Amino acid sequence: MIEYNFPTTILFGENSIKELPKRIENLALKNCLIVTDPGLIKIGIAEKILSIFENANLDFTIFSNVHPNPIEGDVIQGVQFYKDNNCDGIIALGGGSPMDVAKTIRFMSVHEFPLEQYDDEKGGDRLIINPMPPLFAIPTTAGTGSEVGRCSVITLDSTGKKTIFFHPRLMPDIAVLDPNLTLDLPKHISAATGMDAFTHCFEAFLVSEFHPMVDAIAIKGMELIVENLPLVIENGLNINAREQMLLSATMGATAFQKGLGMTHSMAHPLSAEFGLHHGLANALCLPPCVRLIELKIEHNLELKNKLKMVSKLFSKKLENENLSQSIQNFIENIGLKMGLKNYHIDDTHIEKLSQLAMEDSCHKTHPFKVKKEDFINCFKESL
Repeated sequence: MIEYNFPTTILFGENSIKELPKRIENLALKNCLIVTDPGLIKIGIAEKILSIFENANLDFTIFSNVHPNPIEGDVIQGVQFYKDNNCDGIIALGGGSPMDVAKTIRFMSVHEFPLEQYDDEKGGDRLIINPMPPLFAIPTTAGTGSEVGRCSVITLDSTGKKTIFFHPRLMPDIAVLDPNLTLDLPKHISAATGMDAFTHCFEAFLVSEFHPMVDAIAIKGMELIVENLPLVIENGLNINAREQMLLSATMGATAFQKGLGMTHSMAHPLSAEFGLHHGLANALCLPPCVRLIELKIEHNLELKNKLKMVSKLFSKKLENENLSQSIQNFIENIGLKMGLKNYHIDDTHIEKLSQLAMEDSCHKTHPFKVKKEDFINCFKESL
């Protein structure tokens, strides 16, 4: 096991999960709420984690009513579970959905409802002032990087929109990156979550704000994904490739503190309206968004150089192609089926999706101002 801090304490490597009980015991916690999803209960991952903790002087309460795209009701139930069972810590186990719900439970367990008042776009972070319980994150996918992130995304009942909640204290205290916990991921989930991590790195890399440390992390994260995601798809038991993908996911989440872009603004309503997996939604929308960037940056030397740097990551296998085509080929080669029409989305949905994308905050840090017409065109290309 390797331990490093950035600034979350990260326990990295095979069997690193076995170290976590000791860390929690050192904090003298008595009852942790494990936030997970029904799928991890079904396949026995949650039970496996509990068996590792069986000798620890600690009780657990499991909350698994988490939707694939988490909703406000998940948080309300989770907070009630937390309080009813007198919990004093939280363990997030799973992919981005349990992570987001766990983070939101973390601050809502010590703050008053309604949840919507804490919407980051409306300056809700200033209302998050109370000390929060400890949070430990155990990712079982390599995509969102939420285990090192400072925000959560929940669909509000009042608006039906994915809403961002942000506060520096939402960052987990300890994240455990144990590749053994990702070995059972099906290929299509490995591919979709991997493309989520790639999109985080790519969009953050292009944000114009000056942040050279993030740029370095983002380009390295993309390199790890291009090299290792195909290996994971080829052989899901490839421990080294699984480790590298976990690292790339944390790098993507670290990078997007700089901001994201229009691909995420398109992906959010696709998940909220149609239940599309977030990583898959990013993958379906990314190539047309990159094509638009290629068309619009003719006189922007800095962005052109950045696109060249990303292109070089693919050049060994995919030569004489523009970046958008290289990315699309990569997505298809890892087994994801392109085309929104294959997921019950057609041109009758484009107007509403484009309006919702315009209302999403992620495109505010896109490298150029995005218009509704741009979203319409990219959604059409994504069909």
